[in-house]
Amino acid sequence: MSFAHTIARTTIPTIIAALTLGVAASASAATLTEGFDTMTPAGWTVVNNSVPLGTNNWFQGNPAVFSSQAGAANAYAGANFHSGAGVADLSDWLITPTMSFNNGDVLSFYTRTVDAPAFPDGLEVRFSNVGGTNVGSGAASVGTFGQLLVAVNSDLMVDGYPSEWTQYSYTFTGLAGATNGAIGFRYFVPNGGPLGDNSDYIGLDTVSITGAVPEPSTWMMLAVGLGGLGALRARAKRS
Repeated sequence: MSFAHTIARTTIPTIIAALTLGVAASASAATLTEGFDTMTPAGWTVVNNSVPLGTNNWFQGNPAVFSSQAGAANAYAGANFHSGAGVADLSDWLITPTMSFNNGDVLSFYTRTVDAPAFPDGLEVRFSNVGGTNVGSGAASVGTFGQLLVAVNSDLMVDGYPSEWTQYSYTFTGLAGATNGAIGFRYFVPNGGPLGDNSDYIGLDTVSITGAVPEPSTWMMLAVGLGGLGALRARAKRS
């Protein structure tokens, strides 16, 4: 067996593996689908920082108010004005498990409020680039969840929160690379609670995180690399 043939046999599989892993790495991402058949799902965390604190945290959806976006009638997460007591600043968090995120990953979810709202509601979706559940303490704190991804009815208009299930999405950008992080859904309503001017009832359903699709240039790199390896294998065979 020639020296060139030996080199080809030993290096080609290694190079192919490296190229394939490179593409796989570019495609790897957080993957999650949650329909809230139970409350709270495994790995999720509820933290209620409302001031003063009320009698409810996030809870299993109530089909007497409205039914879920998908699945059983109560298969959604709900939050309402009872997150606080009296006149309260509501800050009630529902936090995903820590996962690895990449640029191009897509978060999507559905949310809605009651059919005929009389009090405005609000929702923030925030990202922690270190993961975990540190949302600080007090209604104003966000802890490590400093990046705001989506805000629903931040102006707190009575008719500003959708009264039908509505899908929202966010595509991750600006990450330095694979990043361990977590997403926090924050029922955030200042001057809420049973005696406040704001807050009523919201639902959250069908949360999904899908991995980034490799760029065409990534697939081209793999194709060119494999083409070059084919030529190397042919040359080794002739040798």
